Amino acid sequence: MIDYFISRMSGIRTRFSISDIDEFRADTQLKYRTDPAGIVHEAVGDGVLNLARDYDFTKGLTASQLKFTCTGPHMLTKVLTDRFYTDRGELCMAIAQVLRRQMERIGAEVIQIDEANISGHPEDREWALPAINHVLDGIRGKRGVHICFGNYGGQSVQKGFWKDLMPFMNGLHCDHLILEFARRGYDELDAFRELDPKIGLGLSVVDIKDNGIESPDLIASRIEHAQKILGPGRIPFVHPDCGFWMLQRSVADGKMRALVQGRNLFEGRK
Repeated sequence: MIDYFISRMSGIRTRFSISDIDEFRADTQLKYRTDPAGIVHEAVGDGVLNLARDYDFTKGLTASQLKFTCTGPHMLTKVLTDRFYTDRGELCMAIAQVLRRQMERIGAEVIQIDEANISGHPEDREWALPAINHVLDGIRGKRGVHICFGNYGGQSVQKGFWKDLMPFMNGLHCDHLILEFARRGYDELDAFRELDPKIGLGLSVVDIKDNGIESPDLIASRIEHAQKILGPGRIPFVHPDCGFWMLQRSVADGKMRALVQGRNLFEGRK
């Protein structure tokens, strides 16, 4: 999610000194990481990053519609030590320019921008939002933004509330959000009555930090509960919380089957 992008962009070195590490550790917002992902030492450029090639490879593995994901500029900015730009906003926009050029070459039906740090730092909105929207405006297909509270070694690493992010989310140039609820619970759904009606809410209904496989009835009840609060037509997608990579394949497969069966049960399918 981070190193793949950072290691391929130009202007960022991934070998660093003790002083580089000390500077990074002084940032209290990133205590869950011991080292920076990289050091920005000159203008950030594409380097050898080639997401269109990655998309073409993945597209060849399926005949179905495809969603392509890309880590967002805010997340990447926050894990770097900057020794070139004047402020984080300038660095964030430089990264956004790289990512937009990449996104403009990808023909996926849906492109999802992943931002896993903004949840704990809504105060970054002023400089993060223009950069994220710059990337979103370069997407040809449906535009999604995933926000979560982190999943580092199976633990949430950000603290905060969805309601504090509402001004940020309402400012996004996206078609839908992809948000986590299953682990956190659904008590915060009321806040999404304030979400711009042009933006759909992707609802997570599967807890990936628990090995237990949800029943289709539970999945259906979670969707029904959310629809009662938000109204019909506000939930275009259901999905898991993020982080299936930590689970055994059999558990992940079972959870995905339950998700589909629960969605079908909610919609009245057999």
